[in-house]
Amino acid sequence: MDGTNREDISPGLEVRIVLKKDQRSGKLTEGIVEKLLTKSPYHPHGIKVRLESGDVGRVKEIIDND
Repeated sequence: MDGTNREDISPGLEVRIVLKKDQRSGKLTEGIVEKLLTKSPYHPHGIKVRLESGDVGRVKEIIDND
């Protein structure tokens, strides 16, 4: 699942994000969502979040641990 819809993302969810500095390379950083930073219900490049590690970036993948 991609991270373009705000309703699909909530604190505590495990995700992969792309950091601002990694946008060109597309390198993903894995972590747990601490806070949602995008206010709109949809963003074409991914909802911006802060991870528990403090990293900020846009969600590219939601990790399904079911």
